[in-house]
Amino acid sequence: MLADDTSAEFHAFFDRHYAELSRLSYLLTGEADAADDLAADALVALWQRWDRLRDAEHPLAYARGVVANLARERIRSATRERRRIALFWSHRPQQAHGPDVAAVVDVRAALDRLPFRKRACVVLRHAFDLSEKDTALALGISVGAVKSQTSKGLAELERLLGARAAQDVAAGRGIR
Repeated sequence: MLADDTSAEFHAFFDRHYAELSRLSYLLTGEADAADDLAADALVALWQRWDRLRDAEHPLAYARGVVANLARERIRSATRERRRIALFWSHRPQQAHGPDVAAVVDVRAALDRLPFRKRACVVLRHAFDLSEKDTALALGISVGAVKSQTSKGLAELERLLGARAAQDVAAGRGIR
């Protein structure tokens, strides 16, 4: 295949899946500003391996896995940064603040509280309507792990949001 054909093939893949990968990134990280960057970084990684991936059975699953890994690393990096900042500022006198009482916890905040794998499984299964097999492919885990993590994630969302809101999440409403 000629280089121009390969490039055209990749551009078609990019056009078809960039928005979806950006949305996945946003739902995993909660950072709208970073979503496009992570999707672009994932597609750059795919382009570098496109000669092998274009004939693969599931290049989109591979792309989703790259996005999930990049999102996980971004979350870990942000956590480390927050810890460094907290350590730096911990030498200042503490100020007393009133409790932060929220009347309603939205789905985004509840998703942010889930551990990464549970969040990724819930998002891929219910926001992207992926099958258990496709979710497993994207995350590089077994179908059984997808079932378990999705079930536990939904149970935790139910605990955080209440049964009605968790049912909306499971039906794909509220996390799109």
